[in-house]
Amino acid sequence: MGELLILNGSPRAPRSNSRQYALLFAKSYPQAVETFAVGQCRPWDLCRAMEDCSDLLLVFPLYADGLPSPLMGFLQELEKDPPHNRPVISILINCGFLEPEQNDTAIRILRRFCQKNGYPLGSILKIGGGEAILSTPFRFLAKREIRQLAKSIHRRSYGTFQVTMPLSKQMFLRASSRYWENCGKRNGLTREQMSAPQIENESPPPQ
Repeated sequence: MGELLILNGSPRAPRSNSRQYALLFAKSYPQAVETFAVGQCRPWDLCRAMEDCSDLLLVFPLYADGLPSPLMGFLQELEKDPPHNRPVISILINCGFLEPEQNDTAIRILRRFCQKNGYPLGSILKIGGGEAILSTPFRFLAKREIRQLAKSIHRRSYGTFQVTMPLSKQMFLRASSRYWENCGKRNGLTREQMSAPQIENESPPPQ
C-alpha cells in the first residue's frame, strides 16, 4: 500500500501525448510510480496491480466528449471484477480544444463510475490545447500544474486544477490549422483531402 499506479488510457499509448504527461508526472512525484498502457495489458493484470496501490492516476485524451475506447473497456471489466482494494482515483485529462472545461463531460462519467463502484475520487487536472502545449513556449504552464497535481496526490490534499495556453480563440485556430496542415504535408495529404469525410478510407497519393 502507499504506492501510486498510472494507467495510460490513450489508444496510441506508446507514442501519445498522454505518455508525455505521465512521464512529467512521474518526475514530479516524490515516490516511485508504476505505469501501464491500458490497451496493451489484460484487464485482470491491471486489477491485480491495483491491489497494491493506494492511488490510481488515469491519464488519457478526450475522445468525442468522452473516454477513449481502451479506458472505457477496462472500466467495464473493472466493474465486473473489481479488486478488493479500492484506491483513490485521480484524473489527468487533455483535449485538443483550447478550453479545459471541454473535458468536463468525461470527468462526470468517471465521477459517476467512482460513486457507483465505491472508489474515492481524488485530484483532477484538465488540460486544454493538450495536443500542442508541450511543444510551445507555454510548456512550463502545463509542467507547473502537473507538479501541483503530483503534490496534491502525495499529500492526499486532493483538488481540481486546469491549464491551457493564454491565446485568443482566433490565434489558437490559426495556429492549430497550420499545425494540422503541416502534419498532412508530412504524410502526403493536401488540406482538401484532410477535409474530406472519407479521409480515413483513402491512402496517401504516391510520391
